[in-house]
Amino acid sequence: MAQKDYVGRGRSQKQPPPPKAPLPIIRIVITLLLVAGFGYFLWILKNTPTPETEQNPKDTPSASKPAEKPILPDMPEEEWEFIASLPEYTVQIEDKQQDQPVILRLMQCGSFRKESQAEALKAKIAFQGLEAQVKTKDGRWYRVILGPYQNKRLAEKDRHILQRAKINGCKIWNWNL
Repeated sequence: MAQKDYVGRGRSQKQPPPPKAPLPIIRIVITLLLVAGFGYFLWILKNTPTPETEQNPKDTPSASKPAEKPILPDMPEEEWEFIASLPEYTVQIEDKQQDQPVILRLMQCGSFRKESQAEALKAKIAFQGLEAQVKTKDGRWYRVILGPYQNKRLAEKDRHILQRAKINGCKIWNWNL
């Protein structure tokens, strides 16, 4: 490797520091004007009379006469009809769930090439109190499934039980009959 000669280059010249910016006089003047204007605004607010303190000489009560309270009418008794009619009231509703078709769901927790792996997962699931099945697809894949479930909420409940037992990766699918 060749030696580099740094002596021939000479020293790099130091750049002079940038000139200092003059005081931002314009900013200072604007700030002082804003503070002075705000102070003047507050002084005006303090010295202007409020409408409550302004009184006409005609409206001033005499010192010997106390201020009179206005006379208000008596408050009417409130009559609530619904207290008596509510117990006999009935509402007819339509059950929307009966109109919907039932979609069965199944939960697949694993798919394996070896039947022994599928059976091991089925045993883990059985220890959690759930019943799993091993289905064969094409003779090569062994799927571990649970179900069928009437609704997704029941399937989610079982999936959470399995997740607490560290059995993750279970998917909920619509079951085609």
